[in-house]
Amino acid sequence: MTKWGRPYALRTAELLPVLLDQVEAGTGGESVWRELETMLCVEGETLVPGSLAALPRLVALASCETQALEMAGAIVRSAMSDGQGERMFVESPDAIAELRELVDRRLRTRPADYLWGFRTLLAIEGQFHWSAALGDFSDDFYTVDCPHCGLDTTIAIGGYGNYSARRDWEAGDVDRRDLRPASVAELDGTGRWMYDLAVRDAQDRLAEGITYLMGRAECPRCASVFRMGDEYAAANLPPSVFCSDRAIQDRLTCR
Repeated sequence: MTKWGRPYALRTAELLPVLLDQVEAGTGGESVWRELETMLCVEGETLVPGSLAALPRLVALASCETQALEMAGAIVRSAMSDGQGERMFVESPDAIAELRELVDRRLRTRPADYLWGFRTLLAIEGQFHWSAALGDFSDDFYTVDCPHCGLDTTIAIGGYGNYSARRDWEAGDVDRRDLRPASVAELDGTGRWMYDLAVRDAQDRLAEGITYLMGRAECPRCASVFRMGDEYAAANLPPSVFCSDRAIQDRLTCR
């Protein structure tokens, strides 16, 4: 028997399965979907009781119900940020695999919300640090510590320029140094997977931004050069990483 968890409260534990029954039967209207969304997936916050138990049922509906696909994706991303990713992968491996294929299929259609699907795939691959931070590179900013002198370094990629800098809260970004984008040949692991996915789907700005993100920056203080992606990932990896770069490469090889 499914355990819906507590305390959220008894109302949630009792009502959630009923709402899922309704949408599975095709008797739930928009109001039921809205109530499910409110209960299950406030993205970026902790999971509510029942979210992980609902995941396989939502994935089963996701091929024909956009709301189900979006809720399932939000649950995955919240589980990763909430430290429940390992439990999710152990309890629902088939649902996660199916969700991955559904999201990838949606990305191939180049939807207007492409970044949502891209970030959801990153979470499914265990790359939550990138899933949580990645933007569309219109005006993205990241913060990394210089590995040599420890300076809190601002990285800008997008319309304001592509540079590393020291942030001064009165003067703005000072001591700017141009970023050095990675060549396609230099990309590997997660960076190469991200780039290839963006190129496949003709997301040119996203692909170009990834070359900067995975490229090199110069520290404004000590002038040492370091790989931004490596430093950001090392500082923001979740406690458990479920899919290594090698695993991602293996998946790509098998397709």
